[in-house]
Amino acid sequence: MGTKERGRLASFILDDHRYVLLGTSAVAGIGMLLSSQPRPTLSFLASAFTVELVMYYLLAAWLVVSAVALVFKLTHWKTYAASAPFAKPAVARSLRYASYVVWAMTLVLIVDRLVLGVASDWQVAVAAETRPLDDELQSILYILWNGRGTFAAGLATTIELAVFGTIIGFVLALLLVFCRIQTVDPADNDFVRFLKVVGCGFAKAYSTVVRGTPMMVQAFIIYSGIFALIRTTGMSTTEINAVWNPFWGGLVTISLNSTAYMMEVLRGGIESVDRGQAEAARSLGLSQWQAMSKVVFPQGIKFAIPGLSNELIINIKDSSVLSVIGTFDLMFASTTVAGIYYQNLQSNMIVAVVYLMLTLVASWLLGRFARHFDVTPEPFGSTSDQTILGEE
Repeated sequence: MGTKERGRLASFILDDHRYVLLGTSAVAGIGMLLSSQPRPTLSFLASAFTVELVMYYLLAAWLVVSAVALVFKLTHWKTYAASAPFAKPAVARSLRYASYVVWAMTLVLIVDRLVLGVASDWQVAVAAETRPLDDELQSILYILWNGRGTFAAGLATTIELAVFGTIIGFVLALLLVFCRIQTVDPADNDFVRFLKVVGCGFAKAYSTVVRGTPMMVQAFIIYSGIFALIRTTGMSTTEINAVWNPFWGGLVTISLNSTAYMMEVLRGGIESVDRGQAEAARSLGLSQWQAMSKVVFPQGIKFAIPGLSNELIINIKDSSVLSVIGTFDLMFASTTVAGIYYQNLQSNMIVAVVYLMLTLVASWLLGRFARHFDVTPEPFGSTSDQTILGEE
């Protein structure tokens, strides 16, 4: 959350304004709804019935006041700010302080009904010898607890595939992007021109093919193709699986797939750098390669960091398709557990939550990483660039 967003949130919470009644009435409604739900086993309000009853009626009183304010607003639309008692500074301040009490009571009910409710169901699910059939949440928690080893193995594989696949893809993308952005220079000899044309053409063709075909199809082709190629050496299936298994097939697939996308992200970052940067570098005697590596690329990669970071999140999710070739990732683990308990929906719900948590954590970490490098590139010709050129 940026500084401006934090400032707006603080203003919304700490300032007197017309939305206090409307916004907090929704919170009060949630609190009343939770209070009407059965108390879980671990509820700390079970022995405080009177306290909860008072909380319930206070929440109801807030809704009544909000309804009165809304009616007054509708009947005095044009003169509300001047005539409404709710708009007077002292009353508005009192309502804001009262809204804090409403929020506090609702949070207490959230902890009592939701948090402790999940804890109560977890306690039952862990102790159960068979899967509970009369409670959906207890059934899900039972599957999660008893299939924890399978889910953990799939989670570890998913993280390995996403992290290492992204790193390998980034390294390969660095190589291909230099081929992709090469242009023929008048000073190049015929051999160098030939290499530039072939390299650029290969990078374009690679990007077109990989980005134009689904990763699932690529996984089938890569895994089956290399398996068939190794088989021509006379090795048995057992011997082949020792050196080429679904995990390596998935890693190669996700790495090659990421390469194409990250190459285009890098190219976009490099091309976003002002052309005058490269022209100024060439005018000072740097070769095309030196201008690119010393001036353009260090600035362009900063622009590409958000897109490059996003590729890790994409790989976390897209790695799920690799289960079709037998890669034991989270999706494969879900299928395995579902086959044991005959509960596809519940098993996939567990995996969906795990994927969501992974992407949220990755987004937060990568956001901090991107902000760390989010600096405005200095124009070419600044002190630091002149130092580099002087060293050359």
